[in-house]
Formats: sequence, structure tokens, C-alpha cells
Amino acid sequence: MPGTSKADIKILFALTLVHFTGDFYSSFTSPLFPLFVEKMGLSLAQVGFIAGINRFLAFIVQPSVGYLADRYPTRAFIMTGLLMAVIFIPLAGIATTFWILLLTISLGSIGSSMFHPSVTGMVPLYSGNKAGFAMSVFNTGGTLAFGLGPLLITWYASRFGLNAVPLTMVMGLMAVVYLFAVVPAPQSEGMRSLGFIGSIRESLGDAWKSVALIWLVMVARAIVGQSFITFMPVLYVQKGFSVVSAGLIFSLFTMAGTVSGLAAGHAADRIGFRRVFLWTHAFMAPALYFFLHLQGRWIYLGAPLAGGLVLASMPLGVALAQQLAPKGRSMIASLMMGFAFGLGGLVTPLVGKLADLFSIETTLMAIAWVPLATLPLIWAFPGRQVKIAA
Repeated sequence: MPGTSKADIKILFALTLVHFTGDFYSSFTSPLFPLFVEKMGLSLAQVGFIAGINRFLAFIVQPSVGYLADRYPTRAFIMTGLLMAVIFIPLAGIATTFWILLLTISLGSIGSSMFHPSVTGMVPLYSGNKAGFAMSVFNTGGTLAFGLGPLLITWYASRFGLNAVPLTMVMGLMAVVYLFAVVPAPQSEGMRSLGFIGSIRESLGDAWKSVALIWLVMVARAIVGQSFITFMPVLYVQKGFSVVSAGLIFSLFTMAGTVSGLAAGHAADRIGFRRVFLWTHAFMAPALYFFLHLQGRWIYLGAPLAGGLVLASMPLGVALAQQLAPKGRSMIASLMMGFAFGLGGLVTPLVGKLADLFSIETTLMAIAWVPLATLPLIWAFPGRQVKIAA
């Protein structure tokens, strides 16, 4: 039951499955970029534009849906958004032009952005007294999806061709039927009478300075993570790896977040969020830099180490912000994930342009050092774990 000290495993599993299913299909895009480049002759700037537009849609859609979800407790945002991701992203496989490809991926991205605030906002209600770990488990659904999805789709598209990709939506539709029967309706946050700005003020309260610091760190992490996730497959195909091998590197990079996220969430509940943030961001930069310098099979060892550090703090930002500002959980989740993720992703077209000018590898090497700039911000985080308000 919501509000108890004991976690509701059944509901948390359903919410995590929503996250897994939606992100599983969202994960198809980046690993298929090499095939889209080959099929349509896309430039790296165009690749970055597609990635950036989809991050921008998250930037716009998630806060809007988070605001509406806190005012109107309905499953419509969850189920409609999930259906859009499951249907439109596979349709990108039959796109014949840049603009059709952009349209299908964008519609799928809008769907993904729609379900995230509601389900993320529901996690604290069913997590009992393990907010950090429960959010990490929930986040594991997404990171696991971004690990397994590229493996499946690169193998499938290499074997059957891009035109067969729409058939993969059958799996997602089966999951939607189950989730429709299990996922409960979100609970109202009592903000129906407030406007958008009023909802943000009510959600943040006196914690707005600390939440703003967390948000800035999440934006910087998103810039690093999205830059690597978007251009890493193209980089390794350029280096002579097959599409499937590049997909494996991508999967190792993202799947490592399933382990690191759980470990970081457990550690944050025990020793505090700030310490975990400091350690992961301090080691993230050198791990990414050395990962880019590895050769041969060593790449398969460097990918999970670098990816684990990049993704470890992602659920912690949401959990810490929700503890500091427990009102308006969906709004807080959308600010920490969609708004930060989207704003960070807006840099992707610029990264693509720089990659066209200076090479992908040189550009990513520069971006690898961004996490060091977040350390002073993290040092200003609350020093100890904040108890969740009743």
C-alpha cells in the first residue's frame, strides 16, 4: 500500500516493466544510426539533429506531462505514451528519407516522454523506506532495456533488414496488454488549483536551491551520456567494427548501469547521496578518456566500466530531489529526468557538427572531462540523506 514502510513488489515490478518496455524500443535508435547513414547517406550533423530533436521533445514534453500528471491522476499518459513508443519507433525501419525517419522517431520519443513522469512519480509511493534503492531498481528497467535492446535490434536488422524492424512491435504490444491490467492509477498531488509556475513553487518549496544544483549536475551528466550513446556506435563502425559488434559495445556501456545504479542506490541509502555523487563523477572522466584510447578486445572491458560510472548517478538525482521536495513527485521526476535529459541532449547537434569538423573521437575525448566541472556543485549538495516527508 502507498505510504507504508514496506515496498510493494508487484506494483514496483509493473512500473519497472513500463520503464523497460518503453526504453527497450527507444534504445533501437542509436544502434541503427550506422544503417540509417548507409541507407540514406546521412551526415553526422543530421544524426546529431535527430538525436537532439528527440532530446528536445523530452525537454518540452516531460515537464508538461509532469505538471498535468500531478493535477490529473490518470493512466492515460502512461498507456498512450507506451503505445506510441512501441509502435512508432519500429516504423523507423521502413523510413525512406531523413524527414520520415525524423517523424517516426520523434513520435516515438514523444510517447516515451509521456509515460516517464507518471511512473517515476509513483515509485516513492510504493518503495517503503528504501527510496534510493527502489528508484535504482526502477531505473534498472531502463538501463537494462538500453543494454538488451541494441543487441536484439542490431542482430535482427543485420539478419532481416531494416524493413523487417516494424514486426518487433508485437513484443511490446503483448507487454502493454499485461500492464493495462496491472498498473494502478497515479495519486493526485493536490495541485489541481495551481498553475504551472505555482505547481513548481509548491513542488520545490524551500529546497529549490538544492534541487537546482542537482538539476545542473543532471544536465551535465546528460550531455556526457547522450553524446557517447549517440555517437559511440558510429565511431566504432568507422573503426572497422561490425554493426553487431558496435551494438555489443553500446550494450555493455549501457547495461553496466543496471549494476552500478543498484550499487549506487544501495550506497546512497547507507552513506548519503553526496558521497556517491562525488565518487562516481570524479572517476567518470578518466574512465571515459581511457575507454576511448583502448584497442581491440580491451574495448569490451572498458565499455562497462565507463558506462557504469556514467549511468550510476542517474537514478540518484531523481531520488534525492524527491526526498528534498516530496510534493509534486511527477513534476520533480520530469525536471530531473526529462528536462535535464532534454536540455543536455540539445547539445547533441553541436556535438555532431564538431564531430564532422574534428572527428568523433576527438570531440568525445573533450566531452569526457565535463564531469569534473560538476564536483564543486556536488560538494554543495546536502551532506546527509534527507528523510522522506510523510
